[in-house]
Amino acid sequence: MSYYPYAVGLAIVLLGIIGIARSRDLVHAVVCLSISQSGTYVLLLAVGFDRGGVAPIFGSTVSRSTRVVDPVVQALTLTDIVVSAAVTSMLLAVVLQIAKRRDTVDPDQLRSLEG
Repeated sequence: MSYYPYAVGLAIVLLGIIGIARSRDLVHAVVCLSISQSGTYVLLLAVGFDRGGVAPIFGSTVSRSTRVVDPVVQALTLTDIVVSAAVTSMLLAVVLQIAKRRDTVDPDQLRSLEG
């Protein structure tokens, strides 16, 4: 068992979080959030990876005793990708509306709320 994929996934998540914390632009923050979520893909795939395992498609060429990878983790990763695309597009639409109404995407200039 190798810890390298876990370290890489965690490093990507941390880089995204650091980017969000240091961001002075809402578009940059959304991109950093997307990068951080990309780290979760690596973490999920590291959990489901099994060296020597094959896809769990049983038939005439693969017997029931063959080692297979966990398909649930792969499905979770695909779901994570779809959710990430939806969240990124929604956040970019919100940033676009903020830019139209306030003429800025700097979070420091958006501190005052108007009711």
